[in-house]
Amino acid sequence: MRTITTTEDLAAFCAAAKAQPYVTIDTEFLRERTYWSKLCLIQMALPGKEGEAVLVDPIEGEDMSLEPLYDLFRHTATVKVFHAARQDLEIFFVEGGVFPEPLFDTQVAAMVCGYGEQVGYETLVKKIARESLDKTSRFTDWSRRPLSTAQKEYALADVTHLRVVYESLAKQIAKSKREAWVAEELTLLTDPETYTIRPAEAWMRVKTRTTSGRFLALVKALAEFREAYAQQNNVPRSRVMKDDALLEVASTRPTNHEELGRSRLLLREGRRGDIADGILAAVKAGLEMKPEDMPKPDLSREQLQVNPALADLLRVLLKAKSESLGVAAKLIASAAELDAIAAGERDIPALKGWRQEAFGLDALRLCKGEIALTAKGSMVQVVSLV
Repeated sequence: MRTITTTEDLAAFCAAAKAQPYVTIDTEFLRERTYWSKLCLIQMALPGKEGEAVLVDPIEGEDMSLEPLYDLFRHTATVKVFHAARQDLEIFFVEGGVFPEPLFDTQVAAMVCGYGEQVGYETLVKKIARESLDKTSRFTDWSRRPLSTAQKEYALADVTHLRVVYESLAKQIAKSKREAWVAEELTLLTDPETYTIRPAEAWMRVKTRTTSGRFLALVKALAEFREAYAQQNNVPRSRVMKDDALLEVASTRPTNHEELGRSRLLLREGRRGDIADGILAAVKAGLEMKPEDMPKPDLSREQLQVNPALADLLRVLLKAKSESLGVAAKLIASAAELDAIAAGERDIPALKGWRQEAFGLDALRLCKGEIALTAKGSMVQVVSLV
């Protein structure tokens, strides 16, 4: 189990990886106590049962540059293989401003190949590689050093078995000619907007049933302060103010520290110092926000005139298509999208791209009365009416 802690050794391994058709990659990180993920370990493996697998330790190698790895990411002749890559990619985008190209995510590929929705790595290893994983180190503190042998073995297993999983899924994708389907899904993972969090838009993630413009103005101002403070000080949002406390403050509208101190839900940090000052300033900004600047609630879902019978038929059609194609149903369309189609909406993902071919065209034909659904044994079949 070789551990890389120097830029020179990392450059040498990445040079070897550039000569290979693919390299498997995973990371271990911590995020419980910070806003941005703290990168603790990188695992990589070259193809083949005897292909070298290494640990790259940015904590032990605090002076090591990751630029050789980012250069490998930019090397388009070598596929970079991850499983459930989103959090890994966020780390590399935030720290290095780069995405792996080309990218292959085995979780996405597995959904396209019919292994279920958001299938886990352990499941794929059992089904494809016929191996079992030792998960005893799953919830370990990866920032502590030295790493134990068990931790290192656990970490390397995340990339060594991934080789077999990748090769199998890549063959299945090629055989079914669904490379474009996978590529379309991966564009979201390599879009900078996926990982760009703007404080001014943070209020949209706060769930509230209140549609009052003034209340939403307060929520917007408080959420913007919380997001900006958390980013600047690299602390979790919850350390600044949890959602329930934010909504309480938006309701009580404190104007001074004494009133703020009466909050039942604020943490101690929120009652004093910079956080308390920021909360009070945000309340003031929310109260003074002009009507034209107040956020508008999204009432589109509530205003949808959903045909419930048609929505049920669309669910049956989706299930039939999912089973016949061997693709996870939720990857094709969500329940909300089915309701939107049944309400007459057409500008939605389920009707575009590869989903149009897999489901969308027949969904529209069903809405127009051009097809019907019939049962034959345990199977649901599509019958053309025109």
